Amino acid sequence: MEDDGVLSSGLSMAELGTRIRVERRSRGLPIERLAELSGISRSMVSEVERGAKTPSVLVLDRLATALGTSIARLLDEPARETPRVLRRAEQRVLRDPSGWERRILSPVLPDVEFEFMRTTIGPGVDAGEFAPHSPGSREYVAVESGRLRLTVDDRPHTLDAGDSVYYPGDRRHAFANDGDTDCVYYLAMELGGPSAAHHGPRKGMLDG
Repeated sequence: MEDDGVLSSGLSMAELGTRIRVERRSRGLPIERLAELSGISRSMVSEVERGAKTPSVLVLDRLATALGTSIARLLDEPARETPRVLRRAEQRVLRDPSGWERRILSPVLPDVEFEFMRTTIGPGVDAGEFAPHSPGSREYVAVESGRLRLTVDDRPHTLDAGDSVYYPGDRRHAFANDGDTDCVYYLAMELGGPSAAHHGPRKGMLDG
């Protein structure tokens, strides 16, 4: 995709929409239920599934979370060989118009819900709040450069270069860069527990 889209090269919005629709139907979810679980409006979910609208990274993450999976699994087919080398040109990159980028470093593995990523947040950029993942999920963050403000359930934590942190991934979490230089950090996410499709609805409706 172009730089103003959520995806890097290799996967069209139509292909992404088809993958989301297949994941939704495989779980027996009507589109209204996915909208309810994700907090995304029904019209937005429909447009994304049809490839008619480019979702923000936050919207894509909420859809993946509601489906009990990761963004990486929506973007790639499971790896069939091991070891699986991901050259830089092969890595999926998601760019948000607000000024931050997520590079997925881990391959998708059969029956493994794990994601390893490198994120760059521009100066003064707030990447927004991510919805809680399924119960038992874990996230680990290590800051490479700059300063990161990580907020977990409304409690902020300031991390400088070289700092790291663990927190339960089934809590609300947000990332922001209050500094005047880029912040680069690595995040490893392990999804746990039952599919989020069995959870109750979340408050709020995002139109993207």
